[in-house]
Amino acid sequence: MLRLIRRLLLLALLVVLAASGWLLYYAVTPMLGGGAAYPLAFSIERGASLRAASESLGAAGALERPEAFVLIARLRGMAGDIRAGSYALETPASPLELLRKITAGDTVLQKITFVEGWTFAEMRRAIEAHPGLRQDTAGLSEADLLKAVGAEVEHPEGWFLPDTYFFDAGSSDLAIYRRAHDAMRKLLEQEWPMRAAGLPYAAPYEALIMASIIEKETGAPEERPQIASVFVNRLSIGMRLQTDPTVIYGLGARFDGNLRKVDLQTDTAYNTYTRAGLTPTPIALPGAAALRAALHPEQTRYLYFVSMGNGLHVFSENLNAHNRAVNRYQRR
Repeated sequence: MLRLIRRLLLLALLVVLAASGWLLYYAVTPMLGGGAAYPLAFSIERGASLRAASESLGAAGALERPEAFVLIARLRGMAGDIRAGSYALETPASPLELLRKITAGDTVLQKITFVEGWTFAEMRRAIEAHPGLRQDTAGLSEADLLKAVGAEVEHPEGWFLPDTYFFDAGSSDLAIYRRAHDAMRKLLEQEWPMRAAGLPYAAPYEALIMASIIEKETGAPEERPQIASVFVNRLSIGMRLQTDPTVIYGLGARFDGNLRKVDLQTDTAYNTYTRAGLTPTPIALPGAAALRAALHPEQTRYLYFVSMGNGLHVFSENLNAHNRAVNRYQRR
C-alpha cells in the first residue's frame, strides 16, 4: 500500500512538473498559430474582466488558450490590473508579453484635431462624432458643459485652444474639453503680461476676441500681425472694424454661404459695420499665433486690406489707395 501511495505521489509530482513546464513554455512563447495578420489591433472595453479581456485577445487572434492566460495572470497577481484601451501588436507576442502590455496600459493613443478658426459648435460636433470618446457631455447645455469643465466664463466661444489632442480610447469627452480650455486659459495668462504697450484692450478677454477676428480674416499665416495692425489701428481711432466674419457669426444658422449687402446693413450684436468696437464675445477658436498677433501687432498705419484672391491681401493706409486695390483685385 505504501508503495502505491509513493507511486501516486510521484505520478502527481510528474504531472505537476509537466504542467508547470508546459505553462512556462506557453507563457514565454509567441503566439504564432492564431492565423492573425500583423500588425494586429485589438481593444479591451472599460470595466472588462480578466476573462473577458482574454476572450477579446483570443477573438483577435493574438492569443491561444485564453484559460491558460487567465491562470498566468492570477498566479502573478495581475488579474485586477487589466487596463482598457486600444492596443496594437507589430509582431506576435507571448502571453507574458501580452499580460505586461495590457496591465501597463501600453495603448495606442487616439487623437482629435480642432482647427484654428473653427467655432465652438464645430468643435463640439467633432467631439460628438469621434468613435473613440465616451460621450459624457451628450445633451448638456453650453452652460452646463462649461460648469462641468470648471470654466469660469459665461460663453464658450474662443475659450478652447485649437490643437491636436491625444487620448486613450474610451476616454471621457469631458477630459478633452477640460484640456482644451485649460490650455487656452494658460496661454492667455502667459501672453497677456508680455503684450505690446498702448494696445486698446481693457482686459485679456478683449485680446481673445480680437484674436478670433484675426483668425477668421487670415488666409496666410504670415499676415496675422499686419491684419492685427489694421484692427488695432481702427480701434485706436474709434473707426468701426467692418469685418465680414463678425457679420456671418451674428447671422448664425441664417447664413447660407452668400453674404449680401442687406446682411451688412442689418444690425446684430456682432455686426461690426453697424456697431463700433469689438464683438461681445469671440467669434471662433483662435490659435496661439492669432493671439500673439493680437498682442503684438505689426507697427503700421494700415487701416484697410483687400484680398487678392490668392490668400494674400493688399494693405492700405487710406481710402483712396484701398479703393484702387479693390478696383484692381475685386472689380477687375
